[in-house]
Amino acid sequence: MGQLVDGVWHDVWYDTEKSGGTFERSTAGFRNWITADGSPGPSGKGGFIAESGRYHLYVSYACPWAHRTMIFRQIKGLTDHITFDVVHPDMLSDGWTFETDQNGSTGDRQFGLPFVRDIYLRTDPTISGRVTVPILWDKHQNTIVSNESSEIIRMFNNAFNKLTDNDLDFYPPALRAEIEPVNQRIYSTLNNGVYSCGFATTQAAYDAAVAPLFDTLDWLEDHLKDRRYLMGVELTEADWRLFPTLARFDSVYHTHFKCNRKRIIDYPNLWAYTRELYQHPGISNTLNIQHIIRHYHFSHDTINPNRIIPTNPILDWNQPHGRDKNLYSA
Repeated sequence: MGQLVDGVWHDVWYDTEKSGGTFERSTAGFRNWITADGSPGPSGKGGFIAESGRYHLYVSYACPWAHRTMIFRQIKGLTDHITFDVVHPDMLSDGWTFETDQNGSTGDRQFGLPFVRDIYLRTDPTISGRVTVPILWDKHQNTIVSNESSEIIRMFNNAFNKLTDNDLDFYPPALRAEIEPVNQRIYSTLNNGVYSCGFATTQAAYDAAVAPLFDTLDWLEDHLKDRRYLMGVELTEADWRLFPTLARFDSVYHTHFKCNRKRIIDYPNLWAYTRELYQHPGISNTLNIQHIIRHYHFSHDTINPNRIIPTNPILDWNQPHGRDKNLYSA
């Protein structure tokens, strides 16, 4: 994360003078939608029709928000239709870069540009604001479609169905009223809550973030004792929005962000659930623990100024999860 001001990159996470030491996340700036027929979506302008080979996804393996878009690219059968590039895990004074000296970093295979900010500047040379991933790029219009992960996954969920013949619906109308409050709680207290803990610069701000974070983890542990997934028997976007945070928790958030009351492996139901999601077909391809560990410990010099990469727990993601697929059937 960072900010472009008058074309100059600034490595800014939050403004402590405005926030009183509390981490504050800005909103995404590009909110167009790909639709099956190119009609306008809920926000932005129209003209982004779902076509094979037209769109390109820029992601970071380290970033949980980008991770959810990679998951939907996999589970919706879009790997042959939407190309992608992976940034370097280090995010230093120049922000996200396309360097390739870390295994898994692809470089910018579209334009050969050195920095992610150059993708934003290619859209608008006068642009100012935060430079983030994921970025969904339209090769035809030579512009950014969206950099809002929660909306990108909903585009991937249904816009390309006619191309892929993949009708799996992870945001079914019948469950939306149940999904939304769960999404909101998980986002506020957990997805974003780990950052609120990690980037707090006062004890009060940290205390205000860490208590609801573990309240939510305790709630999830209890919730999953008699449910296979968050909504019961059906796998939904709520599960896939939660998974990237759970997958990073013990390796980085527990120690690096001071979320250390418990680990995910200390929650039997939640750890088994996390492993089941990891073992879902194609999901292991979206998780690069080495990039995750490197990024957080190397990039956050306000938290880890000496950039020491710690020894991390060895987690057996392929350990049988023991969750009977028929146990929670209706």
